[in-house]
Amino acid sequence: MNSLTIPAMKSALFNRQPDDKPFLIAGPCSAETEAQVLETSRRLAATGKVQALRAGIWKPRTKPGGFEGVGTRGLPWLKKAGELMGLPTAVEVATAKHVEDCLAFGIDILWVGARTTGNPFSVQEIANALRGVDVPVLVKNPIHPELELWAGAVERLQKAGLQHVGLIHRGFSSYGNTDFRNAPMWHLPIEMKRRLPGLPLLCDPSHICGRRDTLAAVAQQALNLGFDGNMLESHIDPDSAWSDARQQITPEVLRDLIEALVWRHETTDQREFLTALASFREQINQLDAEIMQLLGRRMAVAEKIGQYKKENDITILQTNRFNEVLDRAFRQGASVGLTREFVEQYFAAVHLESVNRQNKVMEG
Repeated sequence: MNSLTIPAMKSALFNRQPDDKPFLIAGPCSAETEAQVLETSRRLAATGKVQALRAGIWKPRTKPGGFEGVGTRGLPWLKKAGELMGLPTAVEVATAKHVEDCLAFGIDILWVGARTTGNPFSVQEIANALRGVDVPVLVKNPIHPELELWAGAVERLQKAGLQHVGLIHRGFSSYGNTDFRNAPMWHLPIEMKRRLPGLPLLCDPSHICGRRDTLAAVAQQALNLGFDGNMLESHIDPDSAWSDARQQITPEVLRDLIEALVWRHETTDQREFLTALASFREQINQLDAEIMQLLGRRMAVAEKIGQYKKENDITILQTNRFNEVLDRAFRQGASVGLTREFVEQYFAAVHLESVNRQNKVMEG
C-alpha cells in the first residue's frame, strides 16, 4: 500500500474540511472466499466512490450453528484487496485476539460492533490490546439505546491512548419495530454528536434497514443530519451471500445510490442565507422561551392539583384523565401537522414531570 494512503485516510475521516465529500466504507457483510473478496473490492474500487474496504471476518450470530465467518484466514484476502486497489481496509473486532490478528496483517481501520460495545469488559479488553497503537477505531452504538454505554466505550479507548476514535450509528433494537431491522432513533446519535463534536460520525444504513429498498433514504437522511459518511454492505451476488443477503447490494447499485445522494454542507458564507437563518433562529428562541413559560405555569397548576389530592386522600395517578389529555392532544396535534408519535412522547414527558411534582407535594 502506498505510504500516503493511511495519512490521507485519517485526514479525510478525522480532520474533515467543509468541502470534503462524505466518507464511504463498503464491502461484503462477510468475507466468504478470496475470489469473492477480491472481485467485490475490484468492482467497488472501480466506482470511484469508496474510501475504505470492509469485510466481516468474525461474525457474531444470535444462535450457534450459523455461518460465523471464515476467521483469521480471511484477513490476508482483505489485505491483498486493499493493496491491489490502493484502499485502506476495515474489520470488526470483538476480542484482544481479533485485534492482534488484524494488526499482524496490517488492517488499517478497526470497528467495535454493537454487541461488543454493550459489554464494558470486552471494550476494555480491546482497549488494552490497542494501548500504544496508532490505528483508527470506530465504535458502533450498543444494541439497546443506552448512550452511556456508547460514550463509555469511546472513553475507554481514548484512555488507552487512541487518538483516532469515531462513531458508527447502526440503529437500536426496538420491541415491536417493523419498519427497520434496527430502529434509527436519530435523536440518539445526534445527542452523541452534541456530546462529542470532535468525533466523526458515520451511518450504517445496511444494519438499520435490513433490506435494500430503504438504504438510499436512510443514507440520505444521515447526510441531511450532518453525518460524515456511510458504511454500506456490498456483494457481487447479494442473493447468494452467506450472511445478511437482503441488505446487501452490488457495487454497481451502490455506485448509483451514492451518486443519487444529495451532499449538503454544514454551513455557508453566503450573507443572505446567514441573515435569514439568524432571523429564523431568533424566532425559534422566542417561541422556546414562551413554551418554557407556559410549561412552568402548567406545572404550577399541577402542584395545586397535587395539594388538593393530598388534602382529600386521592391518588396521584388518574389514568382516565391522562387518556383524555392524550386524545385531545392527538386531535389538536394532527390539526397543526404534528405526528402522533411526537405528541405521545411529548405529553408522556409532561405527564411524568407533573406526577413527580405532585409526588413532592404529597411528601410534604
